[in-house]
Amino acid sequence: MEITIESRSEPCTFQCDGDERILFAGLQGGFTLPYDCATGSCGMCKARVKSGIVDVIWPEAPALAKLQRSKGDILMCQSRPVTDCVLRVPANVVSTAVGPTPGHGEGVIQNVRRLTGDVIHFELVLKVPMPFQAGQFAVISVPLIPGGRAYSMVNYAGGTVLEFVIKKKPGGGISEWMFTGDRTGSTVAVFGPLGRATFRPDEDGDLICIAGGSGIAGIVSILEHATAAGHFDRHKGRVFFGVRTLNDGFYLDRFSRLAEASNGALDVYLAMSHEAVTPTRHPDFAHIRLASGFVHDVADAHLETDCAALTSFVAGPPPMVDGAIRVLIGHGVPSTQIRYDKFG
Repeated sequence: MEITIESRSEPCTFQCDGDERILFAGLQGGFTLPYDCATGSCGMCKARVKSGIVDVIWPEAPALAKLQRSKGDILMCQSRPVTDCVLRVPANVVSTAVGPTPGHGEGVIQNVRRLTGDVIHFELVLKVPMPFQAGQFAVISVPLIPGGRAYSMVNYAGGTVLEFVIKKKPGGGISEWMFTGDRTGSTVAVFGPLGRATFRPDEDGDLICIAGGSGIAGIVSILEHATAAGHFDRHKGRVFFGVRTLNDGFYLDRFSRLAEASNGALDVYLAMSHEAVTPTRHPDFAHIRLASGFVHDVADAHLETDCAALTSFVAGPPPMVDGAIRVLIGHGVPSTQIRYDKFG
């Protein structure tokens, strides 16, 4: 089927099979369709059907409740074409040849390990390599579970192995699936890479990273790449990682190693929202500082007044991301230098 996009730019067209999501087909075709989560939670990929018929893949997608469905509003990430369609998209949509375009693939789950009581790390071994940038994510789909879920890659070197972390979420389709049995050897579908909150090793400037829960995955990718590229030989960095309690912290060994390798240029704060802490350093990882409070409040307390020259990365649940962005802007970070992903 042919999809025509009417946007604030010139109209564009691309082909989309009847079993393909409209958003994925457009992105794979190299068009700048708007999206954040690409999984039906944020609503950024909304469009209005001007002509044609679409099939809604996941009617229970959370962001659908925000749309005027009686007027033809859809989520492109949850819609497949039944006929040729003309869609109105309230954004600038153009064709771009910058960076790798996302694509479909399959992978086998391997090396599953429990990091905390409700956090699992696993690897996805792909049949075909997937090049990606540090900070990007992919959408994983499991048979018989409606809708895909977005997960940031923990590693940064694109290849045939992708590392992910998943946090148990009551009622979450894929998280419940992962936590209710040994999924080693299971084959899942993957689409990516996605996301624009990426680190580029040729850029200058100090870094601020703020993340909550499993949103820390992309931050680990960014810091690993920055360290390997020698970024902290020339610049400083601060990481604010939000969890509920001290026992909920994970990847602390990796953060400790990165902080040590930076020779004092990288500070790591573990912020605990539901536990008061007395020591200022982690009892097992001396390079990790401890603080009580929500992660954006901890960042607010430890940032200078003027951070205009800094580049910031934010990832986590939407309320946390919104709070962190307000804090960063309040400290003088230009909105153009705040890169973020919201995972609902």
